[in-house]
Order: sequence, then structure tokens, then C-alpha cells
Amino acid sequence: MRRLISRFISDTTGATSIEYALIAAGISIVILVAVNELGTRLNTKYTSVESAIR
Repeated sequence: MRRLISRFISDTTGATSIEYALIAAGISIVILVAVNELGTRLNTKYTSVESAIR
């Protein structure tokens, strides 16, 4: 039993995939925030152009 627990603790094969998943999640959050901010700014621009045309 002690050897099984020792092997489980020293096994790092899943660590890389977890790290990649965390990096992908972080990049996704950054992209979502950037696109949301860009959308807000474009909406403001289009609203000001629409007001100028009227």
C-alpha cells in the first residue's frame, strides 16, 4: 500500500495537461474581455455616427 501511494504521489503525467488547460482558460478569458471591450467601443462609435447623420 505504501508503494502504491508513493507511486501515485510521484506520478506527474497528468500535470502537463492540467497546466495546458489552465493556460488555455486564461487565454480564453483575456480574449473574451478584449472582444467585449472592443464591442462596447464600436457600439459607442456607431451610436455617435448615427447621431451625426441624423
